[in-house]
Amino acid sequence: MQGTEIIIIVIVIGVLIFGAKKIPELAKTFGKAKGEFEKGKIEGEQELKEFKGEIDESNKDKKIKSD
Repeated sequence: MQGTEIIIIVIVIGVLIFGAKKIPELAKTFGKAKGEFEKGKIEGEQELKEFKGEIDESNKDKKIKSD
């Protein structure tokens, strides 16, 4: 099967399971969840960079004190 056939089958199954009226609501909810996930991912990456920066500064301070 090709990609488009799989997508069509998934859409048809979704309509049969949830009904045509629920599909837009589910898509909206999925979009919001995806957005929140991306936002959390970006925040996590920023915190990790800050933490790495703090560790690097700490290591530089130790080198200066030992010299």
